[in-house]
Formats: sequence, C-alpha cells, structure tokens
Amino acid sequence: MVQKLREDPFVTDEQLADYFQVSVATIRLDRAALNIPEVRERMRRMAHRELDALRSLDHREVVGEIQELVLGRFATSVLRVSSEHVFARTGIMRGHHLFAQVNSLATAVVDADVVVTAKAEVRFHRPVRLGEWLHSRVDVLAQRAGITKCQAVSRVGGERVLEGVIWAKAVRDDARWPWHEGVDL
Repeated sequence: MVQKLREDPFVTDEQLADYFQVSVATIRLDRAALNIPEVRERMRRMAHRELDALRSLDHREVVGEIQELVLGRFATSVLRVSSEHVFARTGIMRGHHLFAQVNSLATAVVDADVVVTAKAEVRFHRPVRLGEWLHSRVDVLAQRAGITKCQAVSRVGGERVLEGVIWAKAVRDDARWPWHEGVDL
C-alpha cells in the first residue's frame, strides 16, 4: 500500500480496495495502522507545502489544489469536479473551468509578482464529468523577454482530457502595451 500511495498519493480507499481485491474496511484499518491519512488530508498536506512558492497569485485564486510548484519549471494541481463546475442538465464540466485550472497553473509557475495570460491554444479531448478527479500539469517550455511558454495537460484517471500551450507574461507597472507582443517563442 505504501508503494502504491507513493506512485499516486491521490488514490482513494475504494481504488486501493479494488487494486488489492480487499474490502474498503480492510484498507482503512491498514491505513490507520500505517499512520497514513485519508486522501483529502494527504492532498491538503501536500498543497500547504507548495503554497509558499506562489508569487503571482493568492492561493485562493488557483483553480484546484496545488500539489507541486517549482517556479520557472512546473506546477501540478488536482480538482474534484463538483456541481458548481458542470452543466446541471448533463453533468459535464464547463470548458472555462477546465481551462481555468491549467491557466492558473501557467500563471503560478512564472517567477514574477504580476502575470497575465498572453495567449492560449488548447484542445479538449473528451467531456469531464461530475465527480471525476482532474489532475493537471503545466511545464515551462521556454522563457524569453518576460514571456513564458508552457505545455499544459489535464488527465482524468490517466486519460488526457485537455492539452495545449499557454503563454504567460510577467507584467511590470510600466509595461508597454500591447503586452501580448512576442508571444511566439
């Protein structure tokens, strides 16, 4: 169980029970004996370790819970899709929420005080549904003249649901406009 949780710290008790072909109660007893907190507590602990690195955003402005953040390199977050994120009739996640998770990561990964989105090109691969866990990662591909080009990928259960490129720009108070010039790194 310890090895499985190292590989995927967000795995639920139900998923562990399926994986090991035992009851959920057995997983909970074993987890308690090993002093391993439940998935929500594991996520909360990991997120708190990463919040100190945030510069461009307040932690409440990040969509999802940040799991890892290395300024200038990469950032990851997780989001449980709730009723506020979906269309009521279909239970399908609204695209702007799906994009907002990777966009906030692209902003957070830039080592600057003020960062805006300059350009984005994303592709949605399949609908995301109510109750699913969305795991997103943004990796810095290039940086030049205050522009950071990021690769963004979101997955549900290992399956890609969104991928694309986001250009983020560090902005100073005296920045020239238009600020989106030079985004084609």
